[in-house]
Formats: sequence, structure tokens, C-alpha cells
Amino acid sequence: MTKIFAPIINSFKIPELRRKILITALIIVIYRIAAHIPVGGVDLAALKALFSGNQFLGLLDIFSGGTLMNFSIISLGLNPYINASIIVQLLTMVFPSLEALSKEGEYGRQKINQYTRYLTVPLSILQAFGMFTLLRNQGIVTEATPVSILMIIITMSAGTLFTMWLGELITEYGVGNGISLLIFAGIVAGAPVALTQTASVVDQQQVLNLLIFAALGLVVTAAVVFINEGRRQILVQYARRYTGGREVGGNSMYLPLRVNQAGVIPIIFAVSLVLIPSFAGQYLANVSQPQLHAIGRWLVTNFQTQSLAYNLSYFLLVIGFTFFYTAVVFNPSKISEDIKKSGAFIPGIRPGSATASYLNYILTRVTLVGALFLGFLAILPSIVAELTGISTLMVGGTGLLIVVSVVLDVAKQFESRLIERNYEGFLR
Repeated sequence: MTKIFAPIINSFKIPELRRKILITALIIVIYRIAAHIPVGGVDLAALKALFSGNQFLGLLDIFSGGTLMNFSIISLGLNPYINASIIVQLLTMVFPSLEALSKEGEYGRQKINQYTRYLTVPLSILQAFGMFTLLRNQGIVTEATPVSILMIIITMSAGTLFTMWLGELITEYGVGNGISLLIFAGIVAGAPVALTQTASVVDQQQVLNLLIFAALGLVVTAAVVFINEGRRQILVQYARRYTGGREVGGNSMYLPLRVNQAGVIPIIFAVSLVLIPSFAGQYLANVSQPQLHAIGRWLVTNFQTQSLAYNLSYFLLVIGFTFFYTAVVFNPSKISEDIKKSGAFIPGIRPGSATASYLNYILTRVTLVGALFLGFLAILPSIVAELTGISTLMVGGTGLLIVVSVVLDVAKQFESRLIERNYEGFLR
């Protein structure tokens, strides 16, 4: 742990990095202040009661950076921007013109980011209306006039754009990825509240369960670090050749295949689908038509957070999306072609299609491990609540994955900047 935080501690000794840290801290403070400014026309006490008893909404609250439970002006958080980023990334793989644009360096990256911002606006409006509809059906919205509805949607959409702007400011002028840091800040800010709630309800008979819970949390954290840093190294050898009477080449390198290529994106995709039966059931249960009412009651009953249908569907969706997203971001045929063009080869494997087949063989088995792990993290809160009986403090596998990933990423960025600075000083 000391080794992880050492680059961050040493960075305070460098004026440039210290300035970046202070800018990042200031933006996070502004973000947390905005998270406590509520939207009007909502019963906050009833809203918190709804979130405390619904793990669906609790997981959405994680990706909103902890703002959805307060129904603040930034209650949608970064969900529309994340969804827009995923959609644009998938479209880049489908449309050749977008793929070509993404390969045009800094200009292409800026255009892709601009398209993502444009798409965020309609998505934020749709999600704001959907959230309003959900809260109205639950009786939490106290005002439902056309003007109040319009104001809620405009406020929530503007809050998303404001949050997106804060994240981009951190990315440009601060340290680390701004979007991930804001989500990280929301998760960390919610931890003291969960600990306080747990301390108030735990009695002497649950002390043992709480100790088991804490030990499990440490094990899960270690497992997240292990899987997140896990890689399958594939040896790539460069062919020797003679140029100008001299022998060149013959070097070797390793092609790293990460166990978790997709990060938390499969869980985000899976959540968006596994929520549909529950939301549809809540809507259909309120209609007067008997058949639709019966279907709605069945969906609500069988897709509760502790039900087998919910957890099995969630688990399988995460596995499926992990393979899907990995196939999108890592193309074995393209990698094998690049290896062949550079005059390299994998020892014992013929260049071309044989190399692509070999990479696909390895990637499938490595991804299976990562997919099973992500699926386990997704359903871990339900398993822990069932075993320990503690529901106020959940071992949020998704939250732990985000926190650990952000800490490791920021520490690596600090370390690389320190190495770069020391290297430049050596050259002088």
C-alpha cells in the first residue's frame, strides 16, 4: 500500500504536480457542493427510503457519483455521458468514417469527444424524464404540473452537462481521468453514511457477521487489485535481417492481454438491461387491465434484488457484455496483421490467420476469467446480504472495482510524471 501511495506523496514536492492536485481537489469540492443542492418538488425523505431498500437504484447512485439519492441538481450525474461514450465507441467500430476519424490523432479525438457531448444532451433529457416518471409512480414527486416537469428535466439535464464539464476540466488541468475521479469521489463520500447506518443497527449478535463482512471486504479488494493488474504476456519476436551489411532486428517484446479488458463497462450495460423488467413491472402493476396487471406483479415479484431470476440474469448479462466489449476493443485479426507488417511473429505460430486464431484462443480463455470475476462482483451485494443479514453496508463489488482502479490509475500517472521529470533533469 505504501508503494502505491509513494508517487502521490512525492508529487507534492513538485510545484507543477502540486498545482494539478490542488485544481483537482477544488473541482471535486465544487462537485460535492452541487451534489447537496436539491431539485424542488421532491419528498427527499421518501426518496432516501426508496433508495435504501432498492439495490437497483443504489447501483445507479454509484454511477451518478452519489448524487441521485439526494435528487440534487446533478442527480443524473455522469450516466448520460457514460452511455453516450459507449454508444459512440460502438458506432466507431461499425461505421468506417468514424473509425477513420478516430485514427486522425488529436483532431480526430476532439471530434469524437464533440459528438459524444452532442449525444449526451438528448440522452440526459430522456433519462431525466424517465427518472421523473419513476418517482411520480412512487408518489415521491409532490408537483406534477407541466411547468414543474419542464423545470425538473431542464435542471437535471443542465446538471449533467455541468458535471461533464467539471470532469473534462480535471482531465485537462488536473490529475487522472476526470469522469472516473468524480464517480470515485461520490463513492468515497457515501462510505461514512453507510458506516454510520451500520453501526446504529448492528447488535451484539451481529458482531461476528460484521467481522466476517470486514474480512470479506479486504479479500474482495485484494482480488480486484489482482484481477485488474493481471495480464497474459505473449512473446513477440522480431525477425533478424541484414541492412547495409549489418544485422538488425532479433529483438523481442511482450504483447499483454489484460484479464479485465472491459473494466466496469459490462456492469453498466448489464444494469441498464436488468433494470427493465423491474421498471416495466412497476409500471404495468399500476394499470387497470387485468392481464397486464398480472404480468406486472409477476415481474415485480420475480425480479427483486434478492431473487434468483434477478441475480442469474445479472450474472449472465455481465459475462455476455464482457465478451462483447472485449471483442469490440481487441481485434485479433488486426493485431496479427500489425505484427506481420512490423516483421514480427509469435514463436511457434505461423504469421497471418494462424496468429489471429492463436490470439483469439488465448483471449477467449483469459476473458472468461475476467468475465466470471465481474459477474461475481455484480451479484456480490446480494450474496453478502443473504449470508450476513447486513443490508445497510454492502460490499459493493462494483464500487470497490471503481475505487481500486482509480487509485491505481492515478498512482501510475504520478509515477510516470515523476519518472519523466527525473529523466528530463538528467538530460539537462
